[in-house]
Amino acid sequence: MILSELWRLYETDKRIQGFSPKTLKAYALQHKMLMKELGDLDITEITLTLLKEYLAKQSNRLKPSSLGHRIRSAISLS
Repeated sequence: MILSELWRLYETDKRIQGFSPKTLKAYALQHKMLMKELGDLDITEITLTLLKEYLAKQSNRLKPSSLGHRIRSAISLS
């Protein structure tokens, strides 16, 4: 399953759980940034090392709170 398909399933699940539109919009932004960096990879191609490299690169330009959002977003997809 590729990231874009996974996102659609994830978003549907969170809507059912009652997440607010604002929260879903924030999650969508995080997902778009991840896909912009990694591409629309198959989920089996995403490794812990790949995610750590992505987050390390992001940490150079983000405040700790913003980096925390990226980390939580990445973890939530697993």
